Amino acid sequence: MCVVDELVERVDGRDRVLGVVGRREAVREGWLHRVAVTVCRDERGRILVHRRSEQVSRFPGLHEVQVGGAANVGESYEQAAARELAEELGIRALPRLLFTFVNRSGLSPHWLGVHEAVVPDAVVPDSGEVAWHGWLTGPELRSALLKWPFTPDSHEVLSRYAKTPWPE
Repeated sequence: MCVVDELVERVDGRDRVLGVVGRREAVREGWLHRVAVTVCRDERGRILVHRRSEQVSRFPGLHEVQVGGAANVGESYEQAAARELAEELGIRALPRLLFTFVNRSGLSPHWLGVHEAVVPDAVVPDSGEVAWHGWLTGPELRSALLKWPFTPDSHEVLSRYAKTPWPE
């Protein structure tokens, strides 16, 4: 499997661009860079949860409550979130940026832009990225968080996202 290194913007503690580096180098060196994710809700308020494919390089087989990835050079958080929704779920949507923060719970520290989008129930995930997906109510998600293995980012995103309106 050939993995091409993405180019990302290395940023400082105030999210200002310092230069362009490879994402693998940013992760290895612990350099801050930008990542954009979206928590997807349906019209009924359920949250989309998915299990990552065993073939992905980061956190294979773990569950997530967000869809996303690294922001490309020159790309805003919103642009990156929309691109990732299209790539991973086949959805064209305009995610709404909720907040950004320095996330230290993943492979390396990074600025994380957390978005929300209301999306159709019928998503078509990229099978190379997503092994399973389902829509969970708030209580179902809270139960799953105790039983299923989730990515570290999922717990951090949800703890902050819970301060926004939570589905019942």
